[in-house]
Amino acid sequence: MRRASIILAALITFLTGTGFLTKLDPGGLRALYEKPVSQWPKPDIDSGVVWSEFKPLPGTDTSYFRIIAQPKTKLGKLLFFDPMLSRSSQISCSSCHDPHLSWGDGRRVSLGSDHREGTRNTPSLLNIAYRKNFFWDGRAFSLEDQATFPIEAHHEMDMDAKLLGPKLSAVKAYRQLFKDAYGTDKITTDRIVEALADFQRTIASRKSRFDKFMEGDFKAMTDQEIHGMHLFRTKARCMNCHNGQFLTDESFHNIGLTYYKRKYEDLGRYNQTSNPADVGKFKTPSLRDVMHNGPWMHNGLFGNITGIVNLYNSGMHMIDPTPEQKQKDPNYPVTDPLLRKLNLTKDEIAALVSFMDAISGTQYKMPRPELPRDM
Repeated sequence: MRRASIILAALITFLTGTGFLTKLDPGGLRALYEKPVSQWPKPDIDSGVVWSEFKPLPGTDTSYFRIIAQPKTKLGKLLFFDPMLSRSSQISCSSCHDPHLSWGDGRRVSLGSDHREGTRNTPSLLNIAYRKNFFWDGRAFSLEDQATFPIEAHHEMDMDAKLLGPKLSAVKAYRQLFKDAYGTDKITTDRIVEALADFQRTIASRKSRFDKFMEGDFKAMTDQEIHGMHLFRTKARCMNCHNGQFLTDESFHNIGLTYYKRKYEDLGRYNQTSNPADVGKFKTPSLRDVMHNGPWMHNGLFGNITGIVNLYNSGMHMIDPTPEQKQKDPNYPVTDPLLRKLNLTKDEIAALVSFMDAISGTQYKMPRPELPRDM
């Protein structure tokens, strides 16, 4: 009897193994994932990778309207949408982070003052309060710290941040708004970026069908989407980098798109650290609302999500150096070993793409506020 129990346990373990589950009929796979998340089949995670299990977004924050009405947050919202923060008074934070475009801009790269193009794709601000570092290369560690970068960048808002105080002080309505928020009408750069950060912390994703499924609404996802979720966790190896509540490991990886010594070359995090191990590494983006945030990747060169999955399916190891090349050039980029050829079928790729739809919630809608101007 004991031997039979051991054999049965081994059989169950085999049947819930990743390779077999990808071939199960849709009903069988659905039954496994209709259990509590803690009982889901374990994902394929490489040794040494720090990860966390999927977790649904929190419910509607009933304090949102109270927070957004607070004087400092209200001020931050007005500043976010006000082009006065740019030298030309034509570019605002919302020019690149449009709430109707999932807090991105839908462009390959950002477009700033005098129609100057940036060098990288504009990341969405959704759930920005939960990020541990900011920008594709991680150069900032707080929302307040990151705010001055786009304000002062010549190809973005092109404004000397120290001059913002005098510029905004010329508007009586702003002096009153700063007094309401801070107790005095003194307008400083520190107060401006603090108010901007307060507003940005209110920007959050809405629940997706993926969240609803995890919370027990098992009709929220189709069989194909559940198959895609299982592949995401197993054969496709996505969860090695995209895990947890916000589907990101908050880390940096070289995924093989450095374009070393070619057009579009970008050495990524290396430009901040000067560490050869960081050449070509970029921050892992959150996949929350991913289908609303194209084009994708740090350079915005990819406008088709199926094409991106095909790239990952190839393994992404297109320009790995030989030992001789690495010896001659320590900065020659090395693609992260987490990336491997996946051998996904056409149907499996389609299932993964369908899962991308399931994790994308309803797009955010926010009317632009009437800006403070003295009459």
